[in-house]
Amino acid sequence: MSVTRDQIDRAERHSAHNYHPLPVVVREAEGAWVTDVEGRRYLDCLAGYSSLNFGHGNETILGAAEDQLRRVTLTSRAFYHDRFAEFCEGLAALCGKDMVLPMNTGAEAVETAIKVARKWGYDVKGVRPGQANIVVMEDNFHGRTTTIVSFSTDPDARDGFGPATPGFRIVKYGSAEAIREAIDADTVAVLLEPIQGEAGVLVPPSGFLRQVRDICTENNVLMVADEIQSGLGRTGETFACDHEGVVPDMYVLGKALGGGVVPVSAVVADADVLGVIKPGQHGSTFGGNPLACAVGHSVVELLRTGEYQARARELGEVLHERLRALIGPVNGADGGDGGGHGVVAVRGRGLWAGVDIDPSLGTGRQVCEALLRHGVLAKDTHGSTIRLAPPLVVTAEDVHWAVDRLIDALAELSG
Repeated sequence: MSVTRDQIDRAERHSAHNYHPLPVVVREAEGAWVTDVEGRRYLDCLAGYSSLNFGHGNETILGAAEDQLRRVTLTSRAFYHDRFAEFCEGLAALCGKDMVLPMNTGAEAVETAIKVARKWGYDVKGVRPGQANIVVMEDNFHGRTTTIVSFSTDPDARDGFGPATPGFRIVKYGSAEAIREAIDADTVAVLLEPIQGEAGVLVPPSGFLRQVRDICTENNVLMVADEIQSGLGRTGETFACDHEGVVPDMYVLGKALGGGVVPVSAVVADADVLGVIKPGQHGSTFGGNPLACAVGHSVVELLRTGEYQARARELGEVLHERLRALIGPVNGADGGDGGGHGVVAVRGRGLWAGVDIDPSLGTGRQVCEALLRHGVLAKDTHGSTIRLAPPLVVTAEDVHWAVDRLIDALAELSG
């Protein structure tokens, strides 16, 4: 039995099957590349769902973590520590806001934003007690806690976990009019992803985010942007909202904020919003711990230079140009001259792409398995859609190599 097969069999016997991993066992990684237990190298085009924007083993981030590991890693928020102020101050400045509420995971940050929005609604807006509602989008993905899956439209995430938490109104993503119609006197927030990642890297219509911002302002409703996957450089700007010059009332951040080293998340807003939370009303033993703050601060400093945003922007143009050239049926399957590779559509911004594959070639899972055989790690989503999101440290050569391997994988599937 191979080392890979042994590792997989043991994992399947002794771990809950809440994931369906590709058959690869990673042993080490550097930059945009990983190596498995048998010495094979792969280009990582998932990057931990954008957690690894700055690459595996980023020296700046590792240096900050290693230094902090030798000093103090946890105090709990019962005490101050010397990394807390600089992290909160730096992240607030990056976002153009006053205050930061640090947590650990993205789902925790979303739950925090929901609590803050409701508390703001009761204390500031004057919503009737127990009646606050939040407008959310179809095909959303904000995490898998019981409250969050209550407003998911994905049956795998929602079914079998009821009763559902009330207080959410689901509307069509990309429809400003649907949002406007869903808002009433008890609405406290509109929660959305500026680009829907899990749904297939869905980019809303141009101007949508600006319309949402205006609707929220007109109705005294908080605009809450879940930038957990789309933020911190992934799309070629610090935040995906920046593409339309939109500033939400609350940013919900995670994944890349931890630099691929530790879980770090946060809600960032002005004092008139986050100031509604008082001692004892919300907390986390590990949220804002010294190690997390040291790592998070190093991430903020990396983003302050604009280097990573520029890399995502420039290399994203290369990625999307190459991917768009693959659109079209294979070998003239439509009766024409062919010239395509079986790609139906390409979406995304920066170094983030959703690629719809002709279902006749295979499912998204089958495409990702073929990519694995050709040395690329990627992740499927619904149907025959795959996502490509390499670390922002990839080179132009890496990007071209990845697309060439996708061509090889599609050719393999087409027979």
